Amino acid sequence: MSFEVAADAYDRFMGRFSRLLSPQMLELAGVHAGQDALDVGCGTGALTSLLVERLGSEHVTGIDPSAAFVDAARERFPGVRIEHGSAESLPFADDAFDVALAQLVVHFMSDPVAGLREMARVTRPGGVVAACVWDHGGGTGPLSLYWRAAHDVDPASPDESNLPGARSGHLVELFESAALHDVEGSVVVAELEMPTFDDYWAPFERGVGPAGAHLASLDLPARARLHDRARELAGGEPFTITARAWAARGTA
Repeated sequence: MSFEVAADAYDRFMGRFSRLLSPQMLELAGVHAGQDALDVGCGTGALTSLLVERLGSEHVTGIDPSAAFVDAARERFPGVRIEHGSAESLPFADDAFDVALAQLVVHFMSDPVAGLREMARVTRPGGVVAACVWDHGGGTGPLSLYWRAAHDVDPASPDESNLPGARSGHLVELFESAALHDVEGSVVVAELEMPTFDDYWAPFERGVGPAGAHLASLDLPARARLHDRARELAGGEPFTITARAWAARGTA
């Protein structure tokens, strides 16, 4: 899978969903004026944008492992410190932030517990660490339609159901394993209308993430079969994707 793609490709692929989660994540974490916040895996800035609106650029820091996304975020938010790096080795001092958030990131960390421990390390005692991960395991994520079609065409197709945090209760378990305190789980939801099937499908062809990598790996006849089955499952146009994400909040 790859996230070293143009920022606009990610925006059309997952950014359209993540923007709908961002207000809910700010409320979950209790973000308020006067705080310093860290956006881990900030991507192209869906969550960063709202943090800037609420806190001001000088109180927001972001970090992402994708150089393309870092460049895009720096251009979009010139007053925000954006670093290139991973959650498992955050380049920040202990107790540097009041709140640390990871939106749709934990399942892509090479070591989720280490990443969450790092988030706790850089958060001041009593500060909030919060994250969310799509419900790939329960089949209600934004990509579930794609993966259902993939399995119908080829039952041996991979999917994202076994990624960390993507099944019920697992994100809370990861938080607890990272020694966060007062951990609570919840659900956040993004509901997005697709005017046409092509509006849903086109971003997969840009090669973003596991689904994009899977599609790119297929030959043209297999792609056509997958496309046609997904269109069949989508039903009439327009149609609505209601995507659920598991969320967790804890204190450092």
